[in-house]
Amino acid sequence: MSKGKLYVISGPSGAGKGTICKKVIEADVNIRLSVSMTTRDPREGEIEAVDYFFVSRDDFEKLLSEGGLLEYNLYVNNYYGTPREQVIKWLHEGHDVILEIDYHGAFQVKEAYPEAVLIFILPPSVDELKARIIGRGSESEETLKKRLEEAMNDLEQADKYDYCVINENVDAAADEVQRIMNIERSKEA
Repeated sequence: MSKGKLYVISGPSGAGKGTICKKVIEADVNIRLSVSMTTRDPREGEIEAVDYFFVSRDDFEKLLSEGGLLEYNLYVNNYYGTPREQVIKWLHEGHDVILEIDYHGAFQVKEAYPEAVLIFILPPSVDELKARIIGRGSESEETLKKRLEEAMNDLEQADKYDYCVINENVDAAADEVQRIMNIERSKEA
Protein backbone atom coordinates (compact mmCIF):
# COMPACT_ATOMS: atom_id res chain seq x y z
CA MET A 1 0.00 0.00 0.00
CA SER A 2 1.35 3.42 -0.90
CA LYS A 3 1.49 6.23 1.60
CA GLY A 4 -1.11 9.00 1.33
CA LYS A 5 -0.32 12.58 0.39
CA LEU A 6 -0.60 15.52 2.75
CA TYR A 7 -2.34 18.65 1.46
CA VAL A 8 -2.51 21.95 3.31
CA ILE A 9 -5.29 24.36 2.39
CA SER A 10 -4.96 27.90 3.67
CA GLY A 11 -6.34 31.33 2.97
CA PRO A 12 -7.76 34.31 4.77
CA SER A 13 -10.80 34.07 7.00
CA GLY A 14 -13.83 34.26 4.71
CA ALA A 15 -12.12 32.85 1.61
CA GLY A 16 -14.29 29.72 1.65
CA LYS A 17 -11.68 27.15 2.68
CA GLY A 18 -14.07 25.08 4.77
CA THR A 19 -16.73 24.84 2.08
CA ILE A 20 -14.16 23.89 -0.55
CA CYS A 21 -12.65 21.22 1.71
CA LYS A 22 -16.10 19.70 2.36
CA LYS A 23 -16.84 19.51 -1.37
CA VAL A 24 -13.47 17.91 -2.16
CA ILE A 25 -13.93 15.30 0.57
CA GLU A 26 -17.47 14.49 -0.56
CA ALA A 27 -16.09 13.79 -4.05
CA ASP A 28 -13.29 11.40 -3.00
CA VAL A 29 -13.70 8.66 -0.39
CA ASN A 30 -9.90 8.29 0.00
CA ILE A 31 -9.44 11.81 1.40
CA ARG A 32 -9.58 12.57 5.11
CA LEU A 33 -9.99 16.01 6.64
CA SER A 34 -8.01 16.52 9.78
CA VAL A 35 -10.09 18.18 12.48
CA SER A 36 -8.15 20.97 14.14
CA MET A 37 -8.12 21.73 17.84
CA THR A 38 -8.86 25.20 19.22
CA THR A 39 -9.23 27.03 22.49
CA ARG A 40 -11.85 29.42 21.08
CA ASP A 41 -15.54 29.06 21.89
CA PRO A 42 -17.72 27.27 19.33
CA ARG A 43 -19.71 29.41 16.91
CA GLU A 44 -23.41 28.74 16.57
CA GLY A 45 -23.95 25.49 14.69
CA GLU A 46 -20.39 24.18 15.09
CA ILE A 47 -20.13 20.58 16.23
CA GLU A 48 -17.47 19.10 18.52
CA ALA A 49 -15.08 16.74 16.67
CA VAL A 50 -16.59 17.73 13.32
CA ASP A 51 -15.71 21.41 13.02
CA TYR A 52 -13.04 21.49 15.75
CA PHE A 53 -12.03 19.82 18.93
CA PHE A 54 -12.85 22.56 21.45
CA VAL A 55 -10.47 22.32 24.39
CA SER A 56 -9.28 24.39 27.31
CA ARG A 57 -6.07 26.37 27.06
CA ASP A 58 -4.51 24.08 29.70
CA ASP A 59 -5.37 20.93 27.72
CA PHE A 60 -4.02 22.45 24.51
CA GLU A 61 -0.75 23.50 26.15
CA LYS A 62 -0.36 20.03 27.71
CA LEU A 63 -0.74 18.31 24.32
CA LEU A 64 1.70 20.83 22.82
CA SER A 65 4.31 20.13 25.49
CA GLU A 66 3.96 16.38 24.85
CA GLY A 67 4.67 16.80 21.10
CA GLY A 68 1.14 15.80 20.19
CA LEU A 69 0.59 18.56 17.63
CA LEU A 70 1.75 18.56 14.02
CA GLU A 71 1.53 22.37 13.97
CA TYR A 72 -0.04 25.12 16.03
CA ASN A 73 -0.54 28.87 16.17
CA LEU A 74 -1.99 31.57 18.39
CA TYR A 75 -4.58 33.49 16.35
CA VAL A 76 -6.83 36.27 17.69
CA ASN A 77 -5.94 35.24 21.27
CA ASN A 78 -6.84 31.57 20.77
CA TYR A 79 -4.71 28.53 20.02
CA TYR A 80 -5.32 26.43 16.92
CA GLY A 81 -3.45 23.24 16.10
CA THR A 82 -3.47 19.89 14.34
CA PRO A 83 -3.39 16.73 16.47
CA ARG A 84 -0.51 14.63 15.07
CA GLU A 85 -1.57 11.03 15.79
CA GLN A 86 -4.63 10.75 13.50
CA VAL A 87 -2.94 12.46 10.53
CA ILE A 88 0.07 10.14 10.64
CA LYS A 89 -2.19 7.07 10.99
CA TRP A 90 -4.26 8.04 7.93
CA LEU A 91 -1.18 8.76 5.80
CA HIS A 92 0.30 5.36 6.67
CA GLU A 93 -3.03 3.70 5.80
CA GLY A 94 -2.72 5.23 2.31
CA HIS A 95 -5.30 8.00 2.69
CA ASP A 96 -4.69 11.51 1.45
CA VAL A 97 -5.14 14.05 4.24
CA ILE A 98 -6.22 17.69 4.03
CA LEU A 99 -5.24 20.14 6.74
CA GLU A 100 -7.28 23.34 6.68
CA ILE A 101 -4.91 25.64 8.56
CA ASP A 102 -3.38 29.11 8.47
CA TYR A 103 -0.09 30.00 6.83
CA HIS A 104 1.86 29.80 10.09
CA GLY A 105 0.86 26.17 10.46
CA ALA A 106 1.30 25.50 6.74
CA PHE A 107 4.93 26.57 6.88
CA GLN A 108 5.49 24.45 10.02
CA VAL A 109 4.04 21.44 8.20
CA LYS A 110 6.11 22.11 5.05
CA GLU A 111 9.26 22.28 7.14
CA ALA A 112 8.50 18.98 8.88
CA TYR A 113 7.03 17.31 5.74
CA PRO A 114 8.62 18.84 2.61
CA GLU A 115 6.47 16.59 0.42
CA ALA A 116 3.30 18.34 1.69
CA VAL A 117 1.44 20.25 -1.02
CA LEU A 118 0.36 23.79 -0.06
CA ILE A 119 -2.77 25.25 -1.69
CA PHE A 120 -3.86 28.84 -0.99
CA ILE A 121 -7.50 29.88 -1.46
CA LEU A 122 -7.95 33.49 -2.59
CA PRO A 123 -11.15 35.53 -2.58
CA PRO A 124 -12.17 37.16 -5.87
CA SER A 125 -11.40 40.59 -4.36
CA VAL A 126 -10.50 42.28 -1.08
CA ASP A 127 -13.94 43.93 -0.99
CA GLU A 128 -15.65 40.55 -1.34
CA LEU A 129 -13.45 39.14 1.42
CA LYS A 130 -14.41 41.97 3.78
CA ALA A 131 -18.09 41.46 2.99
CA ARG A 132 -17.83 37.72 3.72
CA ILE A 133 -16.13 38.26 7.08
CA ILE A 134 -18.58 40.97 8.15
CA GLY A 135 -21.53 38.91 6.85
CA ARG A 136 -20.80 36.11 9.30
CA GLY A 137 -22.03 38.30 12.14
CA SER A 138 -20.39 35.97 14.65
CA GLU A 139 -17.68 38.21 16.09
CA SER A 140 -17.44 41.25 18.31
CA GLU A 141 -16.29 44.53 16.73
CA GLU A 142 -12.78 44.09 18.18
CA THR A 143 -12.45 40.48 16.96
CA LEU A 144 -13.83 41.49 13.56
CA LYS A 145 -11.16 44.19 13.25
CA LYS A 146 -8.43 41.69 14.15
CA ARG A 147 -9.80 39.14 11.64
CA LEU A 148 -9.76 41.76 8.87
CA GLU A 149 -6.17 42.74 9.72
CA GLU A 150 -5.11 39.08 9.77
CA ALA A 151 -6.88 38.46 6.46
CA MET A 152 -4.78 41.19 4.84
CA ASN A 153 -1.61 39.61 6.31
CA ASP A 154 -2.72 36.20 5.04
CA LEU A 155 -3.06 37.48 1.47
CA GLU A 156 0.60 38.49 1.50
CA GLN A 157 1.59 34.82 1.96
CA ALA A 158 -0.10 33.44 -1.17
CA ASP A 159 3.04 33.52 -3.32
CA LYS A 160 4.80 31.12 -0.94
CA TYR A 161 2.34 28.31 -1.74
CA ASP A 162 2.65 25.59 -4.36
CA TYR A 163 -0.74 26.51 -5.85
CA CYS A 164 -3.30 29.33 -5.59
CA VAL A 165 -7.02 28.94 -6.33
CA ILE A 166 -9.42 31.89 -6.65
CA ASN A 167 -12.79 31.16 -5.04
CA GLU A 168 -15.16 33.19 -7.16
CA ASN A 169 -17.45 30.17 -7.55
CA VAL A 170 -17.17 27.52 -4.84
CA ASP A 171 -17.91 24.55 -7.12
CA ALA A 172 -15.30 25.67 -9.66
CA ALA A 173 -12.77 26.29 -6.87
CA ALA A 174 -13.39 22.82 -5.41
CA ASP A 175 -12.96 21.31 -8.88
CA GLU A 176 -9.64 23.14 -9.24
CA VAL A 177 -8.41 21.80 -5.89
CA GLN A 178 -9.38 18.27 -6.98
CA ARG A 179 -7.50 18.80 -10.27
CA ILE A 180 -4.40 19.87 -8.32
CA MET A 181 -4.66 16.79 -6.10
CA ASN A 182 -4.95 14.54 -9.18
CA ILE A 183 -1.84 16.16 -10.68
CA GLU A 184 0.10 15.61 -7.44
CA ARG A 185 -1.04 11.98 -7.17
CA SER A 186 0.05 11.33 -10.78
CA LYS A 187 3.58 12.48 -9.87
CA GLU A 188 3.80 9.54 -7.46
CA ALA A 189 2.72 6.97 -10.04
